Amino acid sequence: MKVALFATCIGDAMFPQAPQATLQLLTRLGIDVVVPPSQACCGQMHVNTGYYPEAMPLIENHVRTYEPVLDGEWDAIVVPSGSCTGSIRHQQKLVADAQGHPELGTKAQAIANKTYELSEFIVDVLGTDDVGAYFAHRVTYHPTCHSLRVARVGDKPERLLRNVRGIDFVELPHGDSCCGFGGTFSLKNPDTSASMLADKMTNIKSTGADVLVAGDYSCLMHIAGGLARNRAGIRAMHLAEVLAGTEDQPWIPAQSTVKVGA
Repeated sequence: MKVALFATCIGDAMFPQAPQATLQLLTRLGIDVVVPPSQACCGQMHVNTGYYPEAMPLIENHVRTYEPVLDGEWDAIVVPSGSCTGSIRHQQKLVADAQGHPELGTKAQAIANKTYELSEFIVDVLGTDDVGAYFAHRVTYHPTCHSLRVARVGDKPERLLRNVRGIDFVELPHGDSCCGFGGTFSLKNPDTSASMLADKMTNIKSTGADVLVAGDYSCLMHIAGGLARNRAGIRAMHLAEVLAGTEDQPWIPAQSTVKVGA
């Protein structure tokens, strides 16, 4: 099986360990992974703030970059982000149609139909919830709003985590509540965002976990910042980072030199 990886702009620019771990994981599972060098932002930030015309070049680029999946060159597109997966599925066609480009919208939707968030791809396409990972830490999981309510990945990430060797998985109280990030929400409503984050951190600390896991580094960035300021001693890691390593071959980000286009 051959797939294309969409690293996401936040993964490429700020948290490369997420796409790097995704590539290592999928390769270990026997998948041939391509990282298209022309990929960029999916346009979600622009769409969420109402900048439809400004989002159009990004949507056009995304369709152009991932169009080979429609010709069978790849079997699927895998994304280490529920947020970006949700945007690709529900926003790109909407914006293209609204801007008077129905043909682009049709292609965008066809590409979206072959796009999977990482845990979806592993469970629904590969048909397994055990990837042979090893991670000997006490872990709790935050289901991000977009992965839960837009991409609708359900309990797939938790199923994968519970099957990790050596893990001590602890359910997060009120896990489905928002962390307060919400992209530009945290900038436009900082006080409300900070209050929501405080509640989320209280629940995380109550688990006694030393690692917080999520499927979106955008939310992890927000929560990790709060945990660091509170000196909570809790690491934030992407789901792919936990799943990438085995007992014989641990996941070590510094060892990976994979970049978009490689």
